[in-house]
Amino acid sequence: MISTILIAGGTGLVGRKLTELLHQQGKTVRLLTRTPKGDNQYAWDPARGSIDERALRGVDVVINLAGAGIADARWTPARKKLLIDSRVQSTRLLHQTIVKTGWKPSVYLSASAIGIYGNSGEELQTENKTIAQGHNRPFMVDCCDQWEKAVSDIAKEGIRTALFRIGIVLDKNGGALKEISNPIRFGVAAYFGNGRSWYSWIHNDDLCNLFIWAAENPAISGVYNAVAPNPVRNREFVETTATVMNKWAIPVPTPSFALQLLLGEMAAVILNSNRVSAEKLLSANFQFQFPTLKEALTNLYYPNQ
Repeated sequence: MISTILIAGGTGLVGRKLTELLHQQGKTVRLLTRTPKGDNQYAWDPARGSIDERALRGVDVVINLAGAGIADARWTPARKKLLIDSRVQSTRLLHQTIVKTGWKPSVYLSASAIGIYGNSGEELQTENKTIAQGHNRPFMVDCCDQWEKAVSDIAKEGIRTALFRIGIVLDKNGGALKEISNPIRFGVAAYFGNGRSWYSWIHNDDLCNLFIWAAENPAISGVYNAVAPNPVRNREFVETTATVMNKWAIPVPTPSFALQLLLGEMAAVILNSNRVSAEKLLSANFQFQFPTLKEALTNLYYPNQ
């Protein structure tokens, strides 16, 4: 039975919800943060290689969600370096601290992202997909691949390790759903390109429960796609959101070239098609509370129904 969990990156959309759910279960949650402000908060700075080593003492589970926001700023060369470094350096620092102190958790869980599959079109992506290599591969593929390779070094220490390739996280308080729903409130159902790109998504509650389930299930290790079992096309995603919000909205395409002019290389986050399989999780008997988009959105907008 797990009792003490250390979360790196615990102040983000997923980390806050995960902390809340763990507290509800009576677990002790420690947070690694650059600015500790209370009990069970410990200082670290992956860029400088500094960490309060006491954070790991007696910990059962380490969950690493740390990393600069992928869509928070345009992808300049400096920004792309930060996106990779913030993920790889945090993983390496935790690895080094585990080795140095000898305080081994029973399990190490890490985020990754379905961006590792690149723009995969209509092809259903499973965890067995061969990851593109070479200097010319897309940035998100490179970023996620470097991230996952750093995690694999922790597994070599004999620690049970699981890594989750996370899709679009649905939460009313932020992330993609907030950006999609804002124009709907003004009568515009804005979809991207031709609207046919596949979006693989997951309700934030399901994602957080997945981390808890994996921590408590000794059979779970390796790579898993953290997506709901029913991906939808971009236009359907937007139109379903408008329907659940009970808002009349005109479908309006946002041309691909306009997004590329506005966002540059980062437009790939919006335009890429990722039809990602959840079969490995289902076969491991993970139970999704919200397997369809309508169910997920209904819960988010009308949680008391």
